[in-house]
Amino acid sequence: MSITLNPILDRFAERTPVPVMARSVLERCLNASQLDAWYETVAEAQYTRNLLFSTVFELMTEVVFRQQPSVNAAYQARSPDIGVSVTSVYNKLNGLEPVVTAGLVRFASEQAGALIEHLGGAKPAPLPGWRMKVLDGNWLSGREHRLKELRTLGGAPLPGKSVAVFDPALEVFTDLFPCEDAYTQERALLSAVVNTVQAGELWLGDRNFCTRAFIEQVVERQATVLIREHEGLRWTPLEPMREGGRTAGGQVAEQRIRLGAAEDAEGLELRRVRLQLNEPTRNGETTVYLLTSLPAPAASAARVAELYLTRWTVETAFLRLTVALRCEIDTLGYPRAALFGFAVAAVAFNVLAVVKAALRQVHGVEVIEQSVSSYYLSTEMANLAEALKTVLDPEDWSVFQALSTAVMAAWLLELAGRVNLRKYRKHPRGPKKASPKRKHDPQRPHVSVARILNERKVQRKTKSP
Repeated sequence: MSITLNPILDRFAERTPVPVMARSVLERCLNASQLDAWYETVAEAQYTRNLLFSTVFELMTEVVFRQQPSVNAAYQARSPDIGVSVTSVYNKLNGLEPVVTAGLVRFASEQAGALIEHLGGAKPAPLPGWRMKVLDGNWLSGREHRLKELRTLGGAPLPGKSVAVFDPALEVFTDLFPCEDAYTQERALLSAVVNTVQAGELWLGDRNFCTRAFIEQVVERQATVLIREHEGLRWTPLEPMREGGRTAGGQVAEQRIRLGAAEDAEGLELRRVRLQLNEPTRNGETTVYLLTSLPAPAASAARVAELYLTRWTVETAFLRLTVALRCEIDTLGYPRAALFGFAVAAVAFNVLAVVKAALRQVHGVEVIEQSVSSYYLSTEMANLAEALKTVLDPEDWSVFQALSTAVMAAWLLELAGRVNLRKYRKHPRGPKKASPKRKHDPQRPHVSVARILNERKVQRKTKSP
């Protein structure tokens, strides 16, 4: 697909296609004019005076992609163009409403999802006929004691938490539900989650989300659930357990149950699957119980147990957010600013998902999943960011704003064909070896590495014939 580009940009696209792909996706889906127009429709109380929302987003994006170490550093590099003080920037961040934070992830996922669909880069559905959504909570880690009220406290300041929704087929975060109070139960956010449920979806969740109200509301919306049973949930057995075969994880059995007490005849009927594990979990549990509204013809008990393992895809995504990107910014202590930083990291993750979808379509799903590292992809993007800003003007990227989804997808596939995958190869670690016990000698608190290595050489020469 031929697109007329600045000759310098064209050269970057030829030699370093991955950073150009990511930057073009940002320009196509989240350019400044688009973001500012969207913000005006979403913000409820906060208004725009001199500092645009798109400027705040761009500053945070530089931090999340590890192009800048902090918001202050990102501001200082661009302060002549921003036109307001750094205090104004932080005031804007600290006042961003949760509805804006949540809406940004949803808006970005819609844009990224459309591109991935046109690329043909979606993974096969874990269960044909159902679109899977994985639900998981995330605590933001403790921040520095910068706020005046926190300086004398010993406890770690927690700036909030969120519940994220992950689509394992598209590999994008489709929704984020932020909460400023870190002590709030994740279940308190389920009412907002239910409003996003659509017919034909399969929702996976841990036992923290196992409530009768949530399960029934999902089913009412013509969707299904697969959720780990919480010991506090009341239910009535309708039959004894019957064997359901084996999986790689252990022995499976199932029974039909009804939610509620025995006298509650109106309770929802579900399948209860028991998985007796071959090996106990790290918490010492040997048996896992799962509840699902999936019909038996759609998935056997053994298949239900296997599907639940798909829940770990969101844990892997959180790990990538931490390693490949910067989702935790220690200097942002105000809850709204910290939650917005995490949301921008989820948006950046979705941008990387578009790039990886193009690579999967060109080079094959197995090759990309087994051998390409998101860490090395994001590292190259961070390393090239300053060069792209120095030699290219913002107007040079504007060509991507007007491209249709189909044309943009075709161009991304063209660039994906130029990518040298060896630059981003994974280096998986083997099984960890037990570390030998160290010998402490009070008379030798330190040693010379050079002498130790010389001793090794002498020992080798002595052993050799």
